[in-house]
Amino acid sequence: FIVKDSTDNDLSFLQKMAQADIDEGLYSRQLYVIDHDAMRRMGKADVLIAGMRGLGVEIAKNVILAGVRSVTIQDEGVVQWRDLSSQFYLKEADLGQNRALCSEKQLSSLNVYVRVSAWTNKLDEDFLSKFQVVVLTNSPLEEQLHVGAFCHSNNIKFIVADTRGLCGQLFCDFGESFEVRDTNGETPVSAMIAHISKDNPGIVTCTDEESHEFTDGMFVNFSEIQGMTELNSYGPIEIKVRGSYSFSICDTSNFSEYVKGGVVTEVKQSEILSFKPLNVALDEAIRDPGLVEMTDYGKTQRHLSLHLAFQALHRFTQKYSRAPHPRSQAGAEELVAITKELCKDAKFDELDEDAVRQLSLVASGDLAPVSAFIGGLAAQEVVKACSGKFTPLRQWLYFDALECLPQENDGVLSEDACAPVSYNRYDGQISVFGSAFQDKLKKQNYFLVGAGAIGCELLKNFALIGLGAGEGGNITVTDMDSIERSNLNRQFLFHSKDIGRLKSEVAAESVKEMNPYMNITAHQNRVCPETEEVYTHSFYSNLDGVAAALDNVDARVYLDQCCVRNKKPMLEGGTLGSKGHTLVVVPHLTESYGPSTSGGQKAIPICTLKNFPHRIEHTLQWARDQFEGLFKQTAENVNNFLSDPTFVDRTVARGDVEAVEILEGVYRILGEEWPQNWADCVSWARRQWETLYNNQIKQLLHCFPRDQVTSSGLPFWMGAKRCPDPLTFDTNNTTHMDFIVAAANLYGQIYGITGSRNRADIQSILQGIKVPEFTPKSSVKIAVTDQELKEENEERKEEDKVKLEMLKEKLSKLQLKDQSFRMHPQEFEKDDDSNFHMDYIVATSNLRAENYNIPTADRHKSKLIAGRIIPAIATTTAAIAGLMCLELYKLVQGHQKITSYRNAYINLATQYFVLSQPCVAPTYTVSDEATHLSPSNMLLHSCEMFSSNLRFIYNFIKINNAYGIYSKKLFYTLMED
Repeated sequence: FIVKDSTDNDLSFLQKMAQADIDEGLYSRQLYVIDHDAMRRMGKADVLIAGMRGLGVEIAKNVILAGVRSVTIQDEGVVQWRDLSSQFYLKEADLGQNRALCSEKQLSSLNVYVRVSAWTNKLDEDFLSKFQVVVLTNSPLEEQLHVGAFCHSNNIKFIVADTRGLCGQLFCDFGESFEVRDTNGETPVSAMIAHISKDNPGIVTCTDEESHEFTDGMFVNFSEIQGMTELNSYGPIEIKVRGSYSFSICDTSNFSEYVKGGVVTEVKQSEILSFKPLNVALDEAIRDPGLVEMTDYGKTQRHLSLHLAFQALHRFTQKYSRAPHPRSQAGAEELVAITKELCKDAKFDELDEDAVRQLSLVASGDLAPVSAFIGGLAAQEVVKACSGKFTPLRQWLYFDALECLPQENDGVLSEDACAPVSYNRYDGQISVFGSAFQDKLKKQNYFLVGAGAIGCELLKNFALIGLGAGEGGNITVTDMDSIERSNLNRQFLFHSKDIGRLKSEVAAESVKEMNPYMNITAHQNRVCPETEEVYTHSFYSNLDGVAAALDNVDARVYLDQCCVRNKKPMLEGGTLGSKGHTLVVVPHLTESYGPSTSGGQKAIPICTLKNFPHRIEHTLQWARDQFEGLFKQTAENVNNFLSDPTFVDRTVARGDVEAVEILEGVYRILGEEWPQNWADCVSWARRQWETLYNNQIKQLLHCFPRDQVTSSGLPFWMGAKRCPDPLTFDTNNTTHMDFIVAAANLYGQIYGITGSRNRADIQSILQGIKVPEFTPKSSVKIAVTDQELKEENEERKEEDKVKLEMLKEKLSKLQLKDQSFRMHPQEFEKDDDSNFHMDYIVATSNLRAENYNIPTADRHKSKLIAGRIIPAIATTTAAIAGLMCLELYKLVQGHQKITSYRNAYINLATQYFVLSQPCVAPTYTVSDEATHLSPSNMLLHSCEMFSSNLRFIYNFIKINNAYGIYSKKLFYTLMED
């Protein structure tokens, strides 16, 4: 169900439609983080978010994008200048008006399926009882205690979120008994079985293809076991890991003897958690540090000190009706004194007084990056409360980024420097960093690469903090992609009316609305070697820094090389579902992003794909390869052949094996397989079906019969080798017809022939098609390993040379009636449900899975794997962008102590946070002088000093063996430059 346009009158109808099922077009990336069942539970939840300053609107934005049933925003206050520092939906024209009312319209536009309403009165118990989740932001402790007690006694999930300058606080109470249906959201672990012992306990040994991923305490189920079949029907069994390839289970001594085969799969277990009410958890956190989640393991005592300091802040505010004045030493000492009193009551004698003082000095501040981080975390807790997915926070979390403050040699900020400025939208930030720093932020020139999910969040933060928003300042944002509907679920700067427009242009327009003083330039270029004429040394020289919001490793590596070469700092961040990371690169101080060491996804052996698949990932990759080969690569080769007279010679130069494969495809598609009409396309699809799912399997079984044994006397078909079965075509089988319809239409498309979805007509055509009988050949050899395949290719060299000459002669004699004819290669597009691409992939893969008795995958899972989709959710994106912008504060100030910077890895599903100091840039000795250089900087320096002796440079660079391969590659690149 696609919403092209809507008015307020449409909302009730649309919301009813939403309840019927989930809009996969909109939520596609989020559904890979939160499954369909969890999404349906969320769709029944009504959420109240109280407080519409920066933190409140951040939480509301993320929760609305996630897709609950309704969100009510509450605020009794009016818009003030300082609100503009972090509240991205408030404008100067809103000053003096109610914050909730001013935010309602923009929040409503984020998700048509979520009902958004504003409430401007006080919170009373009748009103609170309407909601399943209540969130309080920036609220007084007295209100928190009252609302928290009511929610706990009425089984309403209760969340408190607060930010004070560079510090943040989060609390969760989900009641006496809260069921977590999936603690981590990870795909259940599975492995193939090599052997199971008859013993007490029984020992399960997995195939040695790769080590298993099971852990102690997991529960598993067994299937497809031959021999010890009792385990196939046994309930979930708890395991204990014994090694990388084995684990123990229950007593199997009385079971039948294990013969072969079997798959073991993790069974997710739900957990029941109990939460303490706020008044109890408030006091017990000091006595039970397990109630306080660590966000930075180097600040354990500081977290506990902040727990008391936040309480002291509430007392201070209650006494003076305000927070401590910015940079007020008197206020800081008073807050320390109040905190010490609380320490006595709590019997806590490890107070970090310096942290309390610093909190006091910045407590009146309101920073967009801190709101983004805490808001992302709080919104994820709302998602958990509504869905039962992931492990909730239990129960306190404290965060601080006090290392963002000026370093000692930068001088001490004064009260006057941080005092509010009349009619200034950055007051909340000036309170923390001072007016001089604000002026410096405005003059920054930054390059943002990527305007997707993280890019949108970064631009929001840039607008709020005023990056490049003054004379001489500018943000250049580049992204070559256009807006698609699936983007709207997390790229909140875009709306339905923007679909089809360029991301960079719309993003630039959106942030200009947030902050009209922004100077921003939109590009539509990919940052790569081909655009180095645009992004030259001169371009980088004018920059103060670069922010990377990219979705692939290769692009990050290239951008990192550009930054190292031009000595520019880089902020980098990425997400994968609920997981995220940040990296800050400071020239001559920290390690750079460096080379790609993982090589992307682990490659599947060719022989596994061709003949021995045993996982659905294998059949999906095979299906994707079929698509690329049949409907894209061959069509492209034909067009090159028709338009480039040198195509054949260039192809031959690639080697005989590859040349034969390519030229055979060209000749076949321009000759005997050229369809004249739609019926020919259907006939081709039917023959293709027979070849793939019957003939090739019969040939494989002829080469390796079911009772085949290896030279060791073991069954050939065991472990990772699943013995296949040929399929028999049946027009009444839905999957069989899915393949025919998709394959025939795609084949017609590459020739420009109009197809059809009419299955009755297609079945009628199929009745007249005669499929040739197939007889397996004894002369055919099938390689079992990739090494065997390589050896076979070597043996076929002479045969391939003969074939190649014949093909060259045949192609030279080809005569086309229409010399202008060109094919239409199909570029795989997973998100268009009308183009037959995913139809073909799903059917092709599942039929292959049926051949090998592999559990099939539905369209949703198939799209994830074959489309190589990166799961995404707005909560993680917001949190990561917030952390990146906290590092930006340090870069703009010019921090030179590495202890000031933080790289981060977080997992919001399990409350896992690692904020760590970056690695120091490698140190090398150049002319007896120790120099901090990254490998690429070292290359530049070496080239200048030893340009006459290139071999010496290369050997010198290999001092650090960890960079040897990377340096060699970069060495030659630099020497060419």
